[in-house]
Amino acid sequence: MADDGSAQSAATWPLVKFSFQVKWDDAEFIFQEVTGLSSETQVIEYRGGSSPVYSTVKMPGIQKFSNVTLKKGMFKGDKNLWDKYNLIKMNTYKRATITISLLDESQAVAMSWTLTNAFPVKITVTDMKSDGNEVAVESLELAHEGLKIAS
Repeated sequence: MADDGSAQSAATWPLVKFSFQVKWDDAEFIFQEVTGLSSETQVIEYRGGSSPVYSTVKMPGIQKFSNVTLKKGMFKGDKNLWDKYNLIKMNTYKRATITISLLDESQAVAMSWTLTNAFPVKITVTDMKSDGNEVAVESLELAHEGLKIAS
């Protein structure tokens, strides 16, 4: 008899990646794609001068966070990303808390990641081709000082 999945626990199914939300402070923004949610720990290599071993010891060093890129379709009159980007003045931008949440099948938050002290560093307008038929997409790149996960 074929297994219809009814006996399987709901917790054993992996989440899908196409249902997510982005909250910038208290406002929700709609994006097509979010990339760059990653953290990396730099490696420190050290060898004491009197060490009998001819190799280095590796230790964890400073954590680095990659920039996060948000992409969305362009709509006539929609300047929200440009408005956020144009607020930048030399080191006077109000840094934001941005929460990116992966949603489950009932649209409830299943997991979320929070960017600390985020600010825009690059905005890119769509490329234009006379023979193309794709949607015009703009992107905003964010730098931040921390990535925290909550589930």
